[in-house]
Amino acid sequence: MKSLLHKLLGSLVTRGALEVVTAKGKRFVVGDAPTASLAIRFSDARAEWALLIDPEMQLGELYMDGRWVVERGTLYEVMALLINNMQNVQNAKPNRWLEALDSLRFARRRRTQRNDRQRSERNVAHHYDLGESLYDLFLDAGRQYSCAYFEHPGQTLEQAQLAKKRHIAAKLNITPGQRVLDIGCGWGGLALYLAEVADADSVLGITLSQEQLKTAKYRAEQKRLQKRIEYRLQDYRELQGQFDRIVSVGMFEHVGLPHYETYFRHCRRLLQDDGVMLLHTIGCTGVPVHAEPWLDKYIFPGGYTPTLSQMMPAIEASGLVVTDIEVLRIHYASTLRIWRERFAANRDKAKALSDERFCRMWEFYLASCEAVFRHDDVVVFQVQLAVRNDTVPLTRDYIAEREASLRLREAQVAEWGVMAVPLSVGESAAVLPS
Repeated sequence: MKSLLHKLLGSLVTRGALEVVTAKGKRFVVGDAPTASLAIRFSDARAEWALLIDPEMQLGELYMDGRWVVERGTLYEVMALLINNMQNVQNAKPNRWLEALDSLRFARRRRTQRNDRQRSERNVAHHYDLGESLYDLFLDAGRQYSCAYFEHPGQTLEQAQLAKKRHIAAKLNITPGQRVLDIGCGWGGLALYLAEVADADSVLGITLSQEQLKTAKYRAEQKRLQKRIEYRLQDYRELQGQFDRIVSVGMFEHVGLPHYETYFRHCRRLLQDDGVMLLHTIGCTGVPVHAEPWLDKYIFPGGYTPTLSQMMPAIEASGLVVTDIEVLRIHYASTLRIWRERFAANRDKAKALSDERFCRMWEFYLASCEAVFRHDDVVVFQVQLAVRNDTVPLTRDYIAEREASLRLREAQVAEWGVMAVPLSVGESAAVLPS
């Protein structure tokens, strides 16, 4: 007779094959093949029961604790196999307990994402204030912590991140003398690009991360652009004034479902009548779901992956109009693959910053997210917004034309020697969670 663990994993894996070794040493294969190139092993019976009770949460927690390990293959390959089978799982007859748990999480999704100013700041600090040393292990030299834009195969991460900034700047269609707002400016790289390459007259970058603010200010000072670029520790809801252009990259995922109307209403208030906004956000092309519980607890508390059907009513209510939508598919999977490989190459350094459990947490995060972006319905939306529908050119030709002119400008700036500026503001003594 099949064990409960065998039945659960058998319902999760119907394509491909996975060998499972129980805590008692028993082996079985799930999937549509008699043998498997991938194998996992459980270290104790309680770990098996924990997975049965709540696989969405426990798969990551048990891996962090070393209570299930990859015996053959890689963690990414195992996660890709599981994610690639998700459509079959959704179509199969559900386990009543897991169906009830899923329904409960879906019903509570708005309640768990009430991200007011104080909670938003705590959520940001949880992930982004971990210290510069950690992110230097896997990000590009400019420390862009969002989806890169791979224009062709073989591009380096640095080239693809520069292409992302160029692509966004082209869609903003900035002209000299314009004032730009960057909501969620990170370590300041995009704001710097918009000022020194795209010729924005002034750029205001706002963030809720103390660590990111410190580095962003340092970079502007080193480039002697502090008169044209200002960075503030400020929530978008508290900001006053108006801007010709607004950009937000990788921040909307942290807004929270209950605050979508508030977010777009404030963006409309801050945008000039002839202004343009570009929103770059992770999104879902399927039906709305709840936040992934493991990611919510350990990586991005308060985060949520929206669908266009959830975003559009809030955009419409704000008075903004959609002028362009681009869906970046697989680009984030390619980004995460490089991040995962770089983190693995620097694993000893990561462990020295914290401990083994912390390293396993980041391994699971990077591998599972890469698998999701490659095999599931998670993508990146670039939504261009305006107040008037005649603000941007009527065809998309201007984007490529603008990118070409920005490339020339990049070459000029590089020749002047002002793009290559060190990021570090000194060793940071951050305390990393485990």
